[in-house]
Amino acid sequence: MRRRPAEYRRPVRRRLSQWIWALIGMFLIAGLVLFVFLHNHPEDQVKQPIMGEHAIKEPIKHRGLNFTKEILNASSFSRQLAEQMTLAKAYVIIAKEHNNLHLAWELSKKIRSCQLLLSKAAMRGEPITVEEAEPIISSLSYLIFKAQDAHYDIATTMMTMKSHIQALEERTNAATVQSTFFGQLVAEVLPKSLHCLKIKLINDWLKQLPLQNHAEEKRNSPRVVDNNLYHFCIFSDNILATSVVVNSTVCNADHPKQLVFHIVTDGISYGSMQAWFLTNDFKGATVEVQNIEEFSWLNASYAPVIKQILDQDSRAYYFGADQVMKVEPKLRNPKYLSLLNHLRFYIPEIYPLLEKIVFLDDDVVVQKDLTRLFSLDLHGNVNGAVETCLETFHRYYKYINFSNPVISSKFDPQACGWAFGMNVFDLIAWRKENVTAQYHYWQEQNADQTLWKLGTLPPALLAFYGLTEPLDRRWHVLGLGYDMNIDDRLIDSAAVIHFNGNMKPWLKLAIGRYKPLWERYVNQSHPYYQDCVIS
Repeated sequence: MRRRPAEYRRPVRRRLSQWIWALIGMFLIAGLVLFVFLHNHPEDQVKQPIMGEHAIKEPIKHRGLNFTKEILNASSFSRQLAEQMTLAKAYVIIAKEHNNLHLAWELSKKIRSCQLLLSKAAMRGEPITVEEAEPIISSLSYLIFKAQDAHYDIATTMMTMKSHIQALEERTNAATVQSTFFGQLVAEVLPKSLHCLKIKLINDWLKQLPLQNHAEEKRNSPRVVDNNLYHFCIFSDNILATSVVVNSTVCNADHPKQLVFHIVTDGISYGSMQAWFLTNDFKGATVEVQNIEEFSWLNASYAPVIKQILDQDSRAYYFGADQVMKVEPKLRNPKYLSLLNHLRFYIPEIYPLLEKIVFLDDDVVVQKDLTRLFSLDLHGNVNGAVETCLETFHRYYKYINFSNPVISSKFDPQACGWAFGMNVFDLIAWRKENVTAQYHYWQEQNADQTLWKLGTLPPALLAFYGLTEPLDRRWHVLGLGYDMNIDDRLIDSAAVIHFNGNMKPWLKLAIGRYKPLWERYVNQSHPYYQDCVIS
């Protein structure tokens, strides 16, 4: 059979083999890519953990135990152990008192074991088991029975514990009285730094004659009697405190040159006070310093309070050695027998030509312009003051003895008290109402200290009764000398903040939170201040 020519032959099917090779190549490339990817990212490989025969299984955590509930649970061993431990502690005290030291030692040992078991149970968060509790409960029960068998019965225990409680109360009361007494002593003592400052200033006053001449010129200045200016009075023997009052007032005044300050001090502090205010500038404000000993009209025949201050029986009652613990510590403050403290009742006599004046205590700091006080309408009243009856203990009956019929017939015991420290006085109305005469009357009525003890506020409440205009609370915020929790917003909004109390800002026992409010107005650049206070 003859072959067909080549052109007539059927073509060979090679297309299929080409596709096979193409697929094989693609698989090879994909395998290579997968190999490279897995080789470079071993962390992506998922491996099943294999648990060996000796693999450690994690302990199953128990749910946390509320140990407080466990102690309160009447059926728990923790409760039983706690009760036995409390009873055992009482018997330890009784055993020691009866000199049974061996029993006391055994009880103490079991108490420590009980405490250790309770602490372990609390830490592990599991209740105490019967196996753990039974030995301690049994041994404690035996020792408690042993103590009871030694006649330490419940009655003895109660009497002993009662005597211990009474002794502790007595010690606590004694410590409280002693602490108050020592705190009062610290508050009364003039710090060494202020004494140093006073000595340096009095030395300048005595040596420098120009200072004395300058003081005489200021005394005769027409500004001190000009009713078109704003007048402030301060009665103090504390130079630094008075300086802060003046400085804070002028620093916050819109027109400090229109301010006039009238300072009255005692003979001992007069020279140093003059030297300080003559050698320091207070933004052009006028400062007049007077000596109380030059007020010849202020004598025992005119002022009943002077008679009481000079009375030896009164001084012995409050300051005698045998009265140290009998008299309330705060009443033993020397300021109560200081005439400077009572001078506020004689303002119209001291400044007979003035019509209105603002009285400032030496433990205040002024934070706002006080000249607006002079334009307030007092509605015919004499005294403008901030009332303090937001607290019940600032009612009249807390200051004055209302068991006296003279008091109870004229005054309301629930009347609202008010504060000294920042007061605006209408001196024209004062003279018209003759308030000073009212003050004298009540001082004479209280010659035997039966209406009130000491201080200036009780007689002021009587003398200014019905003559006081309440001011907005923000004019005068009190308590910075004893209250550590005054709201910062109230302090910031206050025109005057008052460090009334024993923790004065110039003392080391001052409340640290408030002290910077006072220190910012201290002239710390003065060389004497740096020598005496800073160094």
